[in-house]
Amino acid sequence: MRIPAFIAALALTTLAPAALLAHVQLTASTPTADSSAKAPKQITLTFSQPVDQASAAASIVMTAMPGMANHGEMLIRNFTTSWSADRTTLTLTLKKPLPTGSYEVRWQAAAGDGHAMNGTVEFAVS
Repeated sequence: MRIPAFIAALALTTLAPAALLAHVQLTASTPTADSSAKAPKQITLTFSQPVDQASAAASIVMTAMPGMANHGEMLIRNFTTSWSADRTTLTLTLKKPLPTGSYEVRWQAAAGDGHAMNGTVEFAVS
């Protein structure tokens, strides 16, 4: 008895490991989302699975500054990046601590499934 190709494909998809089908997700950050920190010199992003480093990107944007009602977004450029050995944690190390204000870290990453995911982490510096 021959199994039709679509039934075989369906069975293979059903039996494939969940990790191969799951999109990468941000599971933790430091500072944590919607928190307040005191002049951080590092920001960490931890993902649900190893990230393809070539697909990953992160930026830090100052979105508000105390006493300046019309403050536009300002891209923070003075940081370096490094990955943990297991490729699940990206560390952004700042050359100087962030000044008081509101910030957003914007990230993009893909894992084994190849689908690029993105998101943001907002926090304040006091």
